[in-house]
Amino acid sequence: MAGWEVIIMITARQSRAARALLGWTQQQLADKALVSLTALKRLESEKDLRVYESTEDQVRRVFEDAGITFLHSDKGEGVLIDVTKAKKAK
Repeated sequence: MAGWEVIIMITARQSRAARALLGWTQQQLADKALVSLTALKRLESEKDLRVYESTEDQVRRVFEDAGITFLHSDKGEGVLIDVTKAKKAK
């Protein structure tokens, strides 16, 4: 992907966008990632609330297993979905 790099850390907007692409609620994501709903709400907050690194890692891994790739470039950030993999994750 020219001009884009895959990143490890995810932003609140990327998490919300990834959930939307997968059609998941916050509760569904929290259940799949084995994190509390409160922790997920903190992760997705625009107020830069801190969460444990392990919480962010668990959420990221669930998204990646469902076909999501998080992207970052000097022009912004993005989310890419592998629709074939995402259909299996429903």
